[in-house]
Amino acid sequence: MARPKLKAQRRTLLGKKVRRLRREGKLPAILYGPTLKEPIPLVLDYTETFKVIRHLGPSALVDVEVEGETYPTIIRERQRDVITGKLLHVDFQAVSMTETVEAEVSIVLQGEAPAAKLYGATIVQEMETLDVEALPGDLPESVAVDLSQLKEPGDTITVADLVLPKGVKVLNPPDEVVVAAVEAEEEAPEEEAEMVEGAEPEVIEKGKKEAEE
Repeated sequence: MARPKLKAQRRTLLGKKVRRLRREGKLPAILYGPTLKEPIPLVLDYTETFKVIRHLGPSALVDVEVEGETYPTIIRERQRDVITGKLLHVDFQAVSMTETVEAEVSIVLQGEAPAAKLYGATIVQEMETLDVEALPGDLPESVAVDLSQLKEPGDTITVADLVLPKGVKVLNPPDEVVVAAVEAEEEAPEEEAEMVEGAEPEVIEKGKKEAEE
Protein backbone atom coordinates (compact mmCIF):
# COMPACT_ATOMS: atom_id res chain seq x y z
CA MET A 1 0.00 0.00 0.00
CA ALA A 2 1.37 3.38 -1.06
CA ARG A 3 2.19 5.81 1.71
CA PRO A 4 0.31 9.13 1.99
CA LYS A 5 2.21 11.99 0.43
CA LEU A 6 2.33 15.72 1.12
CA LYS A 7 3.97 18.52 -0.83
CA ALA A 8 5.70 21.22 1.18
CA GLN A 9 7.81 24.29 0.61
CA ARG A 10 10.64 25.74 2.64
CA ARG A 11 9.31 28.38 5.01
CA THR A 12 10.96 31.78 5.31
CA LEU A 13 8.51 33.31 7.76
CA LEU A 14 9.38 32.39 11.35
CA GLY A 15 8.20 33.20 14.85
CA LYS A 16 5.02 35.27 15.21
CA LYS A 17 5.02 36.01 11.49
CA VAL A 18 3.59 32.55 10.80
CA ARG A 19 0.17 33.92 11.79
CA ARG A 20 0.01 35.49 8.35
CA LEU A 21 0.48 32.04 6.78
CA ARG A 22 -2.43 30.63 8.77
CA ARG A 23 -4.67 33.49 7.63
CA GLU A 24 -3.76 32.56 4.06
CA GLY A 25 -4.86 28.94 4.55
CA LYS A 26 -1.35 27.61 5.07
CA LEU A 27 0.02 25.34 7.80
CA PRO A 28 3.50 25.92 9.27
CA ALA A 29 5.52 22.82 10.07
CA ILE A 30 9.04 21.59 10.78
CA LEU A 31 11.00 18.66 9.35
CA TYR A 32 13.85 17.26 11.43
CA GLY A 33 15.65 14.02 12.17
CA PRO A 34 19.00 12.23 12.20
CA THR A 35 18.96 11.91 8.41
CA LEU A 36 19.02 15.72 8.02
CA LYS A 37 21.91 18.11 8.59
CA GLU A 38 19.57 20.66 10.16
CA PRO A 39 15.82 21.14 10.67
CA ILE A 40 13.86 22.49 7.72
CA PRO A 41 10.98 24.94 8.40
CA LEU A 42 8.07 24.06 6.12
CA VAL A 43 4.77 25.46 4.95
CA LEU A 44 1.98 23.26 3.58
CA ASP A 45 -1.54 23.74 2.29
CA TYR A 46 -3.82 23.45 5.33
CA THR A 47 -6.80 21.74 3.67
CA GLU A 48 -4.71 19.15 1.84
CA THR A 49 -2.63 18.34 4.93
CA PHE A 50 -5.67 18.03 7.19
CA LYS A 51 -7.35 15.59 4.79
CA VAL A 52 -4.23 13.42 4.65
CA ILE A 53 -3.27 13.23 8.32
CA ARG A 54 -6.58 13.49 10.21
CA HIS A 55 -7.13 9.71 10.25
CA LEU A 56 -3.47 8.72 10.64
CA GLY A 57 -2.23 7.20 13.90
CA PRO A 58 0.97 8.24 15.69
CA SER A 59 2.99 5.47 14.01
CA ALA A 60 1.85 6.08 10.42
CA LEU A 61 4.43 6.95 7.77
CA VAL A 62 3.96 10.00 5.55
CA ASP A 63 6.12 11.00 2.61
CA VAL A 64 6.90 14.72 2.62
CA GLU A 65 8.20 16.18 -0.64
CA VAL A 66 10.36 19.29 -0.38
CA GLU A 67 11.89 20.87 -3.48
CA GLY A 68 11.76 17.61 -5.42
CA GLU A 69 13.20 15.43 -2.65
CA THR A 70 10.97 13.02 -0.74
CA TYR A 71 11.45 12.21 2.94
CA PRO A 72 9.70 9.32 4.74
CA THR A 73 8.48 10.76 8.02
CA ILE A 74 6.52 10.11 11.21
CA ILE A 75 4.28 12.82 12.65
CA ARG A 76 5.73 13.51 16.07
CA GLU A 77 3.48 16.35 17.21
CA ARG A 78 0.28 18.08 16.13
CA GLN A 79 -0.31 21.42 17.83
CA ARG A 80 -3.94 22.51 17.93
CA ASP A 81 -5.91 25.54 19.01
CA VAL A 82 -7.32 24.71 22.46
CA ILE A 83 -10.68 26.28 21.60
CA THR A 84 -11.32 25.45 17.94
CA GLY A 85 -9.18 22.31 17.66
CA LYS A 86 -7.73 23.63 14.41
CA LEU A 87 -4.20 22.54 13.50
CA LEU A 88 -1.58 25.20 14.20
CA HIS A 89 1.70 23.38 13.59
CA VAL A 90 2.98 19.89 12.72
CA ASP A 91 6.33 18.28 13.53
CA PHE A 92 7.57 15.73 10.97
CA GLN A 93 10.51 13.49 11.86
CA ALA A 94 12.45 12.20 8.88
CA VAL A 95 13.39 8.53 9.33
CA SER A 96 15.66 5.99 7.65
CA MET A 97 13.80 2.94 6.37
CA THR A 98 16.79 0.77 7.34
CA GLU A 99 17.13 1.94 10.97
CA THR A 100 14.80 1.21 13.87
CA VAL A 101 12.74 4.03 15.31
CA GLU A 102 10.71 4.47 18.49
CA ALA A 103 7.05 5.35 18.09
CA GLU A 104 3.65 5.27 19.76
CA VAL A 105 1.05 2.82 18.48
CA SER A 106 -2.67 3.18 19.14
CA ILE A 107 -4.36 0.48 21.24
CA VAL A 108 -7.74 -0.68 19.92
CA LEU A 109 -10.19 -2.73 22.01
CA GLN A 110 -12.01 -5.52 20.19
CA GLY A 111 -14.68 -8.03 21.12
CA GLU A 112 -16.82 -8.30 24.25
CA ALA A 113 -15.71 -9.03 27.80
CA PRO A 114 -17.60 -11.87 29.57
CA ALA A 115 -16.84 -10.09 32.84
CA ALA A 116 -19.01 -7.16 31.70
CA LYS A 117 -21.75 -9.21 30.07
CA LEU A 118 -22.17 -11.82 32.83
CA TYR A 119 -21.14 -9.95 35.96
CA GLY A 120 -21.69 -6.30 35.12
CA ALA A 121 -18.03 -5.38 35.51
CA THR A 122 -16.78 -2.06 34.20
CA ILE A 123 -14.09 -2.26 31.49
CA VAL A 124 -11.40 0.34 32.14
CA GLN A 125 -8.76 1.08 29.50
CA GLU A 126 -5.61 2.13 31.34
CA MET A 127 -3.43 2.69 28.23
CA GLU A 128 -4.36 4.44 24.98
CA THR A 129 -1.03 3.90 23.21
CA LEU A 130 1.92 1.53 23.33
CA ASP A 131 5.60 2.49 23.02
CA VAL A 132 7.39 0.31 20.48
CA GLU A 133 10.59 0.08 18.49
CA ALA A 134 10.82 -1.27 14.93
CA LEU A 135 11.90 -0.49 11.41
CA PRO A 136 9.63 2.25 10.02
CA GLY A 137 8.15 -0.16 7.49
CA ASP A 138 7.26 -2.66 10.25
CA LEU A 139 5.43 -0.23 12.52
CA PRO A 140 1.81 -1.36 12.96
CA GLU A 141 -0.93 1.26 12.73
CA SER A 142 -2.53 -0.14 15.89
CA VAL A 143 -2.44 -3.03 18.35
CA ALA A 144 -5.67 -4.98 18.90
CA VAL A 145 -6.65 -6.11 22.40
CA ASP A 146 -9.12 -9.01 22.65
CA LEU A 147 -11.55 -8.27 25.47
CA SER A 148 -12.78 -11.87 25.57
CA GLN A 149 -9.76 -12.56 27.81
CA LEU A 150 -11.53 -10.71 30.62
CA LYS A 151 -13.59 -13.59 32.05
CA GLU A 152 -14.37 -12.32 35.55
CA PRO A 153 -14.22 -9.09 37.55
CA GLY A 154 -10.64 -8.43 38.59
CA ASP A 155 -9.13 -9.88 35.41
CA THR A 156 -6.58 -7.72 33.60
CA ILE A 157 -4.71 -7.67 30.30
CA THR A 158 -1.11 -6.52 30.65
CA VAL A 159 1.54 -5.54 28.14
CA ALA A 160 2.96 -9.08 28.36
CA ASP A 161 -0.37 -10.45 27.07
CA LEU A 162 -0.30 -8.44 23.84
CA VAL A 163 0.50 -10.07 20.51
CA LEU A 164 2.61 -7.89 18.22
CA PRO A 165 3.89 -8.40 14.67
CA LYS A 166 7.33 -9.87 14.10
CA GLY A 167 10.12 -7.33 14.38
CA VAL A 168 8.23 -5.04 16.77
CA LYS A 169 9.73 -4.59 20.24
CA VAL A 170 7.61 -3.31 23.14
CA LEU A 171 9.24 -0.69 25.36
CA ASN A 172 6.61 -0.57 28.11
CA PRO A 173 7.05 -2.66 31.29
CA PRO A 174 5.51 -6.15 30.76
CA ASP A 175 3.41 -5.92 33.94
CA GLU A 176 1.80 -2.60 33.00
CA VAL A 177 -2.00 -2.97 32.83
CA VAL A 178 -3.58 -2.19 29.46
CA VAL A 179 -7.23 -2.87 30.30
CA ALA A 180 -9.02 -4.20 33.38
CA ALA A 181 -12.42 -5.54 34.38
CA VAL A 182 -13.38 -3.64 37.51
CA GLU A 183 -16.09 -5.04 39.78
CA ALA A 184 -19.08 -2.75 40.05
CA GLU A 185 -19.61 -1.25 43.49
CA GLU A 186 -22.82 -2.35 45.18
CA GLU A 187 -24.93 0.34 46.81
CA ALA A 188 -27.15 -0.41 49.79
CA PRO A 189 -30.92 -0.20 49.05
CA GLU A 190 -32.54 3.05 50.20
CA GLU A 191 -34.90 1.28 52.60
CA GLU A 192 -32.02 -0.52 54.28
CA ALA A 193 -30.08 2.70 54.54
CA GLU A 194 -33.07 4.42 56.17
CA MET A 195 -33.43 1.59 58.68
CA VAL A 196 -29.78 1.89 59.66
CA GLU A 197 -30.05 5.65 59.99
CA GLY A 198 -33.23 5.30 62.06
CA ALA A 199 -31.75 2.63 64.32
CA GLU A 200 -28.80 4.71 65.41
CA PRO A 201 -30.76 7.21 67.58
CA GLU A 202 -32.64 4.31 69.22
CA VAL A 203 -29.40 2.63 70.24
CA ILE A 204 -28.03 5.88 71.61
CA GLU A 205 -31.26 6.58 73.48
CA LYS A 206 -31.37 3.04 74.91
CA GLY A 207 -27.82 3.33 76.16
CA LYS A 208 -28.68 6.64 77.77
CA LYS A 209 -31.66 5.18 79.66
CA GLU A 210 -29.58 2.22 80.90
CA ALA A 211 -26.92 4.59 82.14
CA GLU A 212 -29.52 6.64 84.03
CA GLU A 213 -30.97 3.48 85.62
